[in-house]
Amino acid sequence: MRTLQRYILVELVRVLALIITITSLLLVFVGVFQEATQRGLGPLQALAIMPYVVPSMLPFTIPATLLLAVCIVYGRLSADYEITAAKAAGVNVTSLLFPSFFLGGLLTVCSLLLNDQIIPWSVGNIQRIVTMAMEDIFFDLLASQNVIEYRNQGFSVSVAGVDRANNRLIQPVVRFSPGGKDEAIVTQATVATVRFDYERQQIILEPEEAWVDAPNQFVVLLRDKELPLPLPFGNDKIKSRHLTISTLEEQMGELSRSALEAGEQQVVEAAFLLALGEFEQLNQPRFQQYSSRMEADQSLQRKHHTELHNRFALSCSCFFFALLGGPFSMLQARRQFLTTFFLCFMPILLIYYPVILLMMNLSKTGAVDPGWAMWAGNAMLLLCSVFVLRKAVQH
Repeated sequence: MRTLQRYILVELVRVLALIITITSLLLVFVGVFQEATQRGLGPLQALAIMPYVVPSMLPFTIPATLLLAVCIVYGRLSADYEITAAKAAGVNVTSLLFPSFFLGGLLTVCSLLLNDQIIPWSVGNIQRIVTMAMEDIFFDLLASQNVIEYRNQGFSVSVAGVDRANNRLIQPVVRFSPGGKDEAIVTQATVATVRFDYERQQIILEPEEAWVDAPNQFVVLLRDKELPLPLPFGNDKIKSRHLTISTLEEQMGELSRSALEAGEQQVVEAAFLLALGEFEQLNQPRFQQYSSRMEADQSLQRKHHTELHNRFALSCSCFFFALLGGPFSMLQARRQFLTTFFLCFMPILLIYYPVILLMMNLSKTGAVDPGWAMWAGNAMLLLCSVFVLRKAVQH
C-alpha cells in the first residue's frame, strides 16, 4: 500500500514541478515587462528583479497547476484501469487519494509561507533595486530627452546638458507644483549638482546660484541652498498583500486607535462649539477633517482585515482543489486529461473566483464580515468535493 501511494506521490510531484516551471517562466516575463514598463527600468535592472517576480506569481498559479497535475495523474491511472485493479485487490479508493491530499496540504503551508514572508521580502528587494537604479534612470532620461517629468510627484526637470561624470546638470529648470496646483514654482540655475538621499526619499539639487520665481512673488536669488525634490516611486503606497501577517495585525491596531482618537477629538470639539453657540463651525472643513480621518483609517483597516482572511483562504484553496480534482478525475476515466481538467476548472473559473472577488469587494466596503465571507468559495469547493468523493468511492 505504501509503495502504491509513494508511486502516486512521486508522479504528482514530477508533473506538478514540470507545470509550475513552465507557467512560472511564462508569467515571469509578463511580470518583469510590466514592472520595467511602469518604472522605466533598463535591461540590466529588469534582469535583476526577475528572480523576485517569481514568488509574487506562485500563489495564483499553484492551485490551478495542482489541479491540472491531479487530473493528469489520476486520469491516467483510471484510464489504464489501475484504479479498478486496486479496488479489485481490496484497496480503498480514499487511500489512493491520500497522496493528493498530502500534497495539497503541503502546498497550502508553502503558499501561506509565500504570502506571509517571501512575497513581502521579494517586493522589498524589487523596491530596493528600483530605488538604487533611479539615479541611472534619472540621468539617462535627461541625457537622451533633456527633460524628465514626474506628474505624480508634481515636478519636472529640463536641462541643456548633463555632466554624468560629476553628477551635474547644465542650466537646469525645475518646475514644482506641490499638491497638483496649476501655479508652479520655477527654479533656474546655471549649474547644479545632483545627489540622491534614499533615507529621506529625496533628490537634492545643489545649485551654485539659483533664481526662484514663485507665484505672486518677486524673483529670489539663492546662493548655496539645497533644493529638495521627492524621489520618484519613493512614496508608492504599499499594498496589503505586500505586508506580513504580524505587520497587518500591528497596523490594524494602530488604525483602530487612530480612528478612536479622531472620534474622541471630534466629540470634544463639537461639545465646545455647541457650548459657544458657533453652530456654523460644524460644517467647516477643519471640523469635518476628523470624519475624513476616521473614514480613511476604517477603510484601510477593513482592507487589512480582508487581506488577512483572504491570505489563509487562498492558501487553503490548494487542499480543496486537490480534494475535488482527484475523485473527479477517477469518474472521468474515459476522457482525456485535458478535457477532465477543463470540465473541473471551468466551473471554478466561472463561479469560485467571481464569488471570491465579490466577497473581497464587499468585505473591503464593510458590507460583510471577511471572517466568513472569504471562506465562502472554499465552502463551495468542500460541498462539491464531498459529493464527488462519495460517487468515486461507490463506483
